[in-house]
Amino acid sequence: MSHKIKTLLFSTLYPSSARPVHGIFVETRLRELLKSGRVETQVVAPVPWFPSRHPAFGSYAKMAATPQFETRNGIQVHHPRYFLPPKVGQNIAPYVLAAGALPSIRRLIRDGFDFDVIDAHFYYPDGVAASIIAEKLGKPFVCTARGSDITLYKQSPKPNRLLRATMTKAAANIGVCVDLVEQMIELGASREKSLAIRNGVDLQRFSVVDRKEARKAVGIDHQGLLLLSVGNLIELKGHHLLIEMMAQFPEAKLAIVGAGPMRSELQALAASRGVAEQVIFAGQQANDTLKNWFSAADALLLASSREGWANVLLESMACGTPVVATRVNGTPEVVASLEAGRLADVRDVEHLKFALQSLLADYPARANVRRYAENFSWDETTRQQIELFSAILEKGN
Repeated sequence: MSHKIKTLLFSTLYPSSARPVHGIFVETRLRELLKSGRVETQVVAPVPWFPSRHPAFGSYAKMAATPQFETRNGIQVHHPRYFLPPKVGQNIAPYVLAAGALPSIRRLIRDGFDFDVIDAHFYYPDGVAASIIAEKLGKPFVCTARGSDITLYKQSPKPNRLLRATMTKAAANIGVCVDLVEQMIELGASREKSLAIRNGVDLQRFSVVDRKEARKAVGIDHQGLLLLSVGNLIELKGHHLLIEMMAQFPEAKLAIVGAGPMRSELQALAASRGVAEQVIFAGQQANDTLKNWFSAADALLLASSREGWANVLLESMACGTPVVATRVNGTPEVVASLEAGRLADVRDVEHLKFALQSLLADYPARANVRRYAENFSWDETTRQQIELFSAILEKGN
């Protein structure tokens, strides 16, 4: 195709100056795609309306502080507002999301950005809203499923119905791992229109740093075994299981990178298990410092109850650090070699401990871990997206 493919990326999961790491994986995939020079994109990333920017309101205040429009990494990003009332929010979210975004999208078209296809991310409510918008504007749309948007919402009757209807209307249903694609096919998506386009890893941003230097950079003065857990402080991520496991590794330290509602509960758990001295709560860390954290650790542990495609696993491997993770959803597709790490077959302390001991007993060379991660560059992801968008356009012409 001679002309550039014009896509409108539509998702509530997209970073802003007020929330720089929110949905960063969606932005990263888009930035990698744009490097091809084959695609032109603008982003519509709606934000729930909230009246106050006062810091006391935490994440809601950050939503209120999000600008209506900004340019991030050379990409034009629009943040229209939508009103999401508490309690009934889940069932009406797709409708209010579509209604809030449509005026901005119509304005974009009037101003000359008449896009070819809507590229939506996160199936519920964003993908459902995208299907409403696509129908009103007479445009094709694709949607990428990323994990809980399918695994969680398919269990609720109304979202389940809306998911099924949306999958039949989509020009393509994309999953970030094969496991998610199979779940969508079970929900009624046609196999012909469903494909896995996995996330890659930024091999420049995540690279090997000398372990001693990395520990110095993150301020950890510990010579022995250092374990790392990265993710929001919520039950789903399983930090509590790792804290409990620390009693069985008395010489080790566990650094937990992330913020969230369970912080004080996790601190109390560490104290009650007598491992408070072993656990470091590092809080949220800027994305560009993460390579030091990954490089500082001997292993990254991810004890999630569900994951679509866990980017932290590949990020850790790109820094030469192997992983131990629970065998859920797309994770076996990421950790598919002993050089990469080990999987715990059951999400409990005993199985996590066994997987970690197995890794430490036959510990891979850092260069081999890095080499494994290099199989996951973004090039293949970009190629698949361009191929898909081109096919949709050719069908429409």
